[in-house]
Amino acid sequence: MLQTSARLLELLSLLQIRREWTSADLAERLGVSTRTVRTDIGKLRALGYPVDARPGVAGGYRLAPGTAMPPLLLDDDEAVAVAVGLGAVATWQIGVAETSLTALAKLEQVMPAALRRRVAAIREATSVVPGTEPAFDLSGLGVVAAAIRGHERLRFAYTKPGGIPEQRHTEPQRLLSWGPLWYLFAWDLDRDDWRVFRVDRMVSAAPTGARFRPRLIPEEDLVRHVVRRIIRAGWHYRAQVLVHAPAATVAAKVVIPVDIEEIDASTCRVELGSDDPDGLALWLTQLGAYVEVIEGEELARAFDRLAARFQRAAGSIATA
Repeated sequence: MLQTSARLLELLSLLQIRREWTSADLAERLGVSTRTVRTDIGKLRALGYPVDARPGVAGGYRLAPGTAMPPLLLDDDEAVAVAVGLGAVATWQIGVAETSLTALAKLEQVMPAALRRRVAAIREATSVVPGTEPAFDLSGLGVVAAAIRGHERLRFAYTKPGGIPEQRHTEPQRLLSWGPLWYLFAWDLDRDDWRVFRVDRMVSAAPTGARFRPRLIPEEDLVRHVVRRIIRAGWHYRAQVLVHAPAATVAAKVVIPVDIEEIDASTCRVELGSDDPDGLALWLTQLGAYVEVIEGEELARAFDRLAARFQRAAGSIATA
Protein backbone atom coordinates (compact mmCIF):
# COMPACT_ATOMS: atom_id res chain seq x y z
CA MET A 1 0.00 0.00 0.00
CA LEU A 2 1.24 3.48 -0.84
CA GLN A 3 2.08 5.94 1.92
CA THR A 4 -0.52 8.68 2.42
CA SER A 5 1.42 11.47 0.64
CA ALA A 6 2.31 9.26 -2.32
CA ARG A 7 -1.27 7.98 -2.47
CA LEU A 8 -2.65 11.52 -2.59
CA LEU A 9 -0.40 12.34 -5.54
CA GLU A 10 -1.50 9.15 -7.30
CA LEU A 11 -5.16 9.96 -6.60
CA LEU A 12 -4.71 13.49 -7.98
CA SER A 13 -3.04 12.11 -11.08
CA LEU A 14 -5.94 9.70 -11.67
CA LEU A 15 -8.52 12.47 -11.27
CA GLN A 16 -6.67 14.60 -13.83
CA ILE A 17 -6.61 11.98 -16.57
CA ARG A 18 -10.27 10.89 -16.59
CA ARG A 19 -13.56 12.75 -16.47
CA GLU A 20 -15.05 10.70 -13.62
CA TRP A 21 -14.16 7.77 -11.34
CA THR A 22 -16.31 5.60 -9.09
CA SER A 23 -15.16 5.02 -5.53
CA ALA A 24 -14.71 1.34 -6.30
CA ASP A 25 -12.50 2.03 -9.33
CA LEU A 26 -10.31 4.43 -7.37
CA ALA A 27 -10.08 2.03 -4.44
CA GLU A 28 -8.99 -0.77 -6.78
CA ARG A 29 -6.35 1.35 -8.51
CA LEU A 30 -4.92 2.60 -5.22
CA GLY A 31 -5.20 -0.69 -3.32
CA VAL A 32 -7.26 0.79 -0.49
CA SER A 33 -10.85 0.74 0.76
CA THR A 34 -13.59 3.06 -0.49
CA ARG A 35 -13.60 4.64 2.97
CA THR A 36 -9.92 5.58 2.55
CA VAL A 37 -10.76 7.03 -0.85
CA ARG A 38 -13.39 9.27 0.76
CA THR A 39 -10.86 10.37 3.39
CA ASP A 40 -8.25 11.15 0.75
CA ILE A 41 -10.78 13.12 -1.33
CA GLY A 42 -11.42 15.23 1.74
CA LYS A 43 -7.68 15.92 2.10
CA LEU A 44 -7.45 17.02 -1.54
CA ARG A 45 -10.35 19.41 -0.99
CA ALA A 46 -8.59 20.82 2.07
CA LEU A 47 -5.55 21.49 -0.15
CA GLY A 48 -7.70 23.52 -2.55
CA TYR A 49 -8.56 20.94 -5.22
CA PRO A 50 -12.26 21.22 -6.22
CA VAL A 51 -13.37 17.57 -6.27
CA ASP A 52 -17.07 17.07 -6.98
CA ALA A 53 -18.90 13.99 -5.75
CA ARG A 54 -22.01 12.34 -7.22
CA PRO A 55 -23.87 10.27 -4.63
CA GLY A 56 -25.49 6.87 -5.10
CA VAL A 57 -24.41 3.40 -6.21
CA ALA A 58 -23.29 4.69 -9.61
CA GLY A 59 -21.84 7.83 -8.10
CA GLY A 60 -18.25 8.92 -8.33
CA TYR A 61 -15.70 11.73 -8.19
CA ARG A 62 -14.42 14.21 -10.68
CA LEU A 63 -11.98 17.14 -10.61
CA ALA A 64 -14.00 20.28 -11.30
CA PRO A 65 -12.90 23.75 -12.42
CA GLY A 66 -12.08 25.99 -9.48
CA THR A 67 -11.47 29.67 -8.78
CA ALA A 68 -7.67 29.24 -8.94
CA MET A 69 -5.31 27.08 -10.95
CA PRO A 70 -4.16 24.12 -8.82
CA PRO A 71 -0.82 22.32 -9.38
CA LEU A 72 -0.92 19.83 -12.24
CA LEU A 73 0.74 16.44 -12.43
CA LEU A 74 2.18 15.53 -15.84
CA ASP A 75 3.65 12.27 -16.98
CA ASP A 76 6.89 12.27 -19.01
CA ASP A 77 5.24 12.47 -22.44
CA GLU A 78 2.86 15.21 -21.33
CA ALA A 79 5.71 17.28 -19.84
CA VAL A 80 7.72 17.03 -23.07
CA ALA A 81 4.66 17.97 -25.15
CA VAL A 82 3.93 21.03 -22.99
CA ALA A 83 7.57 22.20 -23.11
CA VAL A 84 7.76 21.89 -26.89
CA GLY A 85 4.38 23.61 -27.24
CA LEU A 86 5.37 26.53 -25.01
CA GLY A 87 8.56 26.97 -27.02
CA ALA A 88 6.55 27.10 -30.24
CA VAL A 89 4.02 29.59 -28.84
CA ALA A 90 6.89 31.85 -27.75
CA THR A 91 7.77 32.40 -31.43
CA TRP A 92 4.23 33.39 -32.48
CA GLN A 93 3.01 36.99 -32.56
CA ILE A 94 -0.13 36.47 -30.44
CA GLY A 95 0.66 38.54 -27.36
CA VAL A 96 1.64 35.75 -24.93
CA ALA A 97 5.27 35.20 -25.88
CA GLU A 98 6.84 36.40 -22.63
CA THR A 99 4.32 34.49 -20.50
CA SER A 100 5.08 31.34 -22.48
CA LEU A 101 8.79 31.80 -21.83
CA THR A 102 8.38 32.19 -18.07
CA ALA A 103 6.16 29.11 -17.96
CA LEU A 104 8.76 27.23 -20.01
CA ALA A 105 11.54 28.32 -17.64
CA LYS A 106 9.58 27.02 -14.64
CA LEU A 107 8.89 23.71 -16.33
CA GLU A 108 12.45 23.11 -17.52
CA GLN A 109 13.82 24.01 -14.08
CA VAL A 110 12.15 20.95 -12.51
CA MET A 111 12.46 18.63 -15.50
CA PRO A 112 14.76 15.60 -15.11
CA ALA A 113 17.83 15.74 -17.35
CA ALA A 114 16.49 12.93 -19.54
CA LEU A 115 13.33 14.88 -20.34
CA ARG A 116 15.28 18.08 -21.06
CA ARG A 117 17.35 16.09 -23.56
CA ARG A 118 14.15 14.83 -25.20
CA VAL A 119 12.84 18.40 -25.55
CA ALA A 120 16.19 19.55 -26.98
CA ALA A 121 16.22 16.64 -29.45
CA ILE A 122 12.76 17.56 -30.73
CA ARG A 123 13.79 21.18 -31.24
CA GLU A 124 16.97 20.19 -33.06
CA ALA A 125 15.08 17.79 -35.31
CA THR A 126 12.41 20.33 -36.27
CA SER A 127 12.58 22.40 -39.45
CA VAL A 128 10.65 25.63 -39.98
CA VAL A 129 9.53 27.40 -43.15
CA PRO A 130 12.12 30.11 -43.99
CA GLY A 131 11.11 33.55 -42.74
CA THR A 132 9.24 32.20 -39.69
CA GLU A 133 12.00 30.48 -37.75
CA PRO A 134 12.81 31.36 -34.14
CA ALA A 135 16.11 33.21 -34.09
CA PHE A 136 17.74 31.66 -31.04
CA ASP A 137 17.72 29.25 -28.13
CA LEU A 138 14.42 29.32 -26.27
CA SER A 139 16.06 28.09 -23.07
CA GLY A 140 18.18 31.25 -23.03
CA LEU A 141 15.04 33.35 -23.52
CA GLY A 142 13.45 31.45 -20.66
CA VAL A 143 16.32 32.40 -18.34
CA VAL A 144 15.85 36.08 -19.20
CA ALA A 145 12.07 35.90 -18.81
CA ALA A 146 12.39 34.18 -15.42
CA ALA A 147 14.78 36.91 -14.22
CA ILE A 148 12.25 39.56 -15.26
CA ARG A 149 9.41 37.77 -13.48
CA GLY A 150 11.49 37.28 -10.33
CA HIS A 151 12.96 40.84 -10.34
CA GLU A 152 16.46 39.33 -10.32
CA ARG A 153 19.58 41.03 -11.65
CA LEU A 154 21.10 39.50 -14.77
CA ARG A 155 24.69 39.26 -16.02
CA PHE A 156 25.70 38.42 -19.59
CA ALA A 157 28.30 39.10 -22.26
CA TYR A 158 27.04 41.39 -25.02
CA THR A 159 28.50 41.93 -28.48
CA LYS A 160 27.63 45.02 -30.50
CA PRO A 161 27.93 44.94 -34.31
CA GLY A 162 31.63 44.94 -35.17
CA GLY A 163 32.62 45.01 -31.50
CA ILE A 164 33.97 42.63 -28.89
CA PRO A 165 31.96 41.04 -26.05
CA GLU A 166 31.46 43.24 -22.98
CA GLN A 167 30.16 42.11 -19.61
CA ARG A 168 26.85 43.76 -18.70
CA HIS A 169 25.14 43.85 -15.31
CA THR A 170 21.45 44.69 -15.60
CA GLU A 171 18.05 44.87 -13.99
CA PRO A 172 15.87 43.25 -16.69
CA GLN A 173 12.54 44.98 -17.18
CA ARG A 174 10.80 43.64 -20.26
CA LEU A 175 11.18 41.31 -23.26
CA LEU A 176 9.85 42.50 -26.61
CA SER A 177 9.63 40.58 -29.86
CA TRP A 178 9.65 42.16 -33.32
CA GLY A 179 9.53 39.84 -36.29
CA PRO A 180 12.15 37.14 -35.74
CA LEU A 181 14.12 39.18 -33.18
CA TRP A 182 13.84 39.54 -29.40
CA TYR A 183 14.97 42.56 -27.37
CA LEU A 184 15.59 43.03 -23.66
CA PHE A 185 14.74 46.41 -22.14
CA ALA A 186 16.82 46.74 -18.97
CA TRP A 187 18.49 49.16 -16.57
CA ASP A 188 22.26 48.97 -17.09
CA LEU A 189 23.82 49.20 -13.64
CA ASP A 190 27.31 50.07 -14.92
CA ARG A 191 26.04 52.88 -17.19
CA ASP A 192 23.27 54.02 -14.86
CA ASP A 193 20.77 54.28 -17.71
CA TRP A 194 18.18 52.34 -19.69
CA ARG A 195 19.50 50.11 -22.47
CA VAL A 196 18.03 47.84 -25.15
CA PHE A 197 19.82 44.56 -25.93
CA ARG A 198 19.25 42.17 -28.79
CA VAL A 199 18.87 38.81 -27.10
CA ASP A 200 20.65 36.89 -29.86
CA ARG A 201 23.77 38.95 -29.05
CA MET A 202 23.63 38.06 -25.35
CA VAL A 203 25.89 35.19 -24.26
CA SER A 204 25.78 33.16 -21.04
CA ALA A 205 22.95 35.11 -19.45
CA ALA A 206 22.75 34.14 -15.78
CA PRO A 207 20.70 35.46 -12.85
CA THR A 208 22.87 36.75 -10.00
CA GLY A 209 20.49 35.95 -7.16
CA ALA A 210 20.31 39.65 -6.21
CA ARG A 211 16.77 41.06 -6.22
CA PHE A 212 15.81 44.57 -7.34
CA ARG A 213 12.78 46.83 -7.14
CA PRO A 214 11.36 47.53 -10.64
CA ARG A 215 12.00 51.09 -11.81
CA LEU A 216 9.49 53.42 -13.39
CA ILE A 217 9.51 52.94 -17.16
CA PRO A 218 10.54 56.24 -18.84
CA GLU A 219 7.67 56.39 -21.32
CA GLU A 220 4.06 55.24 -21.30
CA ASP A 221 4.45 53.60 -24.70
CA LEU A 222 7.29 51.19 -23.97
CA VAL A 223 7.15 49.57 -27.40
CA ARG A 224 7.57 52.90 -29.22
CA HIS A 225 10.38 53.86 -26.85
CA VAL A 226 12.25 50.62 -27.54
CA VAL A 227 11.69 50.86 -31.30
CA ARG A 228 13.26 54.33 -31.35
CA ARG A 229 16.29 53.09 -29.43
CA ILE A 230 16.67 50.11 -31.76
CA ILE A 231 16.58 52.33 -34.83
CA ARG A 232 19.05 54.87 -33.46
CA ALA A 233 21.55 52.49 -31.87
CA GLY A 234 20.78 48.89 -32.68
CA TRP A 235 21.54 48.82 -36.40
CA HIS A 236 24.72 49.40 -38.34
CA TYR A 237 22.87 51.31 -41.11
CA ARG A 238 19.98 53.74 -40.56
CA ALA A 239 17.76 55.59 -43.00
CA GLN A 240 14.62 57.66 -43.46
CA VAL A 241 12.25 57.13 -46.36
CA LEU A 242 9.07 58.79 -47.55
CA VAL A 243 6.41 56.19 -48.39
CA HIS A 244 3.47 57.21 -50.55
CA ALA A 245 0.94 55.09 -48.69
CA PRO A 246 -1.19 55.57 -45.55
CA ALA A 247 0.70 55.07 -42.28
CA ALA A 248 -1.77 52.36 -41.19
CA THR A 249 -1.16 50.42 -44.42
CA VAL A 250 2.62 50.53 -43.92
CA ALA A 251 2.33 49.58 -40.24
CA ALA A 252 0.25 46.51 -41.16
CA LYS A 253 3.02 45.26 -43.46
CA VAL A 254 5.96 45.96 -41.13
CA VAL A 255 8.05 42.96 -40.07
CA ILE A 256 11.10 44.89 -38.83
CA PRO A 257 11.49 47.67 -36.23
CA VAL A 258 10.51 51.03 -37.73
CA ASP A 259 9.22 54.40 -36.54
CA ILE A 260 6.31 55.66 -38.65
CA GLU A 261 5.21 59.31 -38.74
CA GLU A 262 2.05 60.22 -40.61
CA ILE A 263 2.50 63.14 -43.02
CA ASP A 264 -1.00 63.15 -44.49
CA ALA A 265 -3.71 60.65 -45.38
CA SER A 266 -1.65 59.10 -48.17
CA THR A 267 1.97 59.67 -47.11
CA CYS A 268 4.18 58.78 -44.13
CA ARG A 269 7.80 59.13 -43.10
CA VAL A 270 9.51 55.93 -41.96
CA GLU A 271 12.71 55.79 -39.92
CA LEU A 272 14.29 52.36 -39.97
CA GLY A 273 17.56 50.46 -39.84
CA SER A 274 19.30 47.23 -40.76
CA ASP A 275 22.62 45.44 -40.76
CA ASP A 276 21.96 44.63 -44.44
CA PRO A 277 20.95 47.62 -46.64
CA ASP A 278 20.35 45.34 -49.65
CA GLY A 279 17.88 43.28 -47.67
CA LEU A 280 16.24 46.46 -46.40
CA ALA A 281 15.85 47.79 -49.95
CA LEU A 282 14.28 44.50 -51.05
CA TRP A 283 11.87 44.59 -48.11
CA LEU A 284 10.81 48.16 -48.94
CA THR A 285 9.88 47.10 -52.49
CA GLN A 286 7.39 44.67 -50.95
CA LEU A 287 5.35 47.54 -49.50
CA GLY A 288 3.82 47.99 -52.94
CA ALA A 289 4.15 51.77 -52.78
CA TYR A 290 6.36 54.53 -54.19
CA VAL A 291 9.35 55.11 -51.86
CA GLU A 292 11.78 58.05 -51.68
CA VAL A 293 15.03 57.85 -49.69
CA ILE A 294 15.35 61.01 -47.56
CA GLU A 295 18.43 59.99 -45.56
CA GLY A 296 20.72 56.99 -45.92
CA GLU A 297 23.35 56.77 -48.64
CA GLU A 298 23.85 53.03 -48.15
CA LEU A 299 20.15 52.39 -48.69
CA ALA A 300 20.13 54.58 -51.82
CA ARG A 301 23.09 52.63 -53.26
CA ALA A 302 21.34 49.37 -52.36
CA PHE A 303 18.30 50.50 -54.38
CA ASP A 304 20.61 51.21 -57.36
CA ARG A 305 22.02 47.66 -57.15
CA LEU A 306 18.54 46.18 -56.79
CA ALA A 307 17.21 48.18 -59.75
CA ALA A 308 20.09 46.92 -61.91
CA ARG A 309 19.31 43.32 -60.99
CA PHE A 310 15.60 43.79 -61.68
CA GLN A 311 16.31 45.43 -65.02
CA ARG A 312 18.67 42.63 -65.99
CA ALA A 313 16.09 40.01 -65.00
CA ALA A 314 13.37 41.70 -67.07
CA GLY A 315 15.73 42.23 -70.01
CA SER A 316 16.65 38.57 -70.20
CA ILE A 317 13.00 37.72 -70.96
CA ALA A 318 12.58 40.56 -73.46
CA THR A 319 15.54 39.38 -75.51
CA ALA A 320 14.69 35.68 -75.35
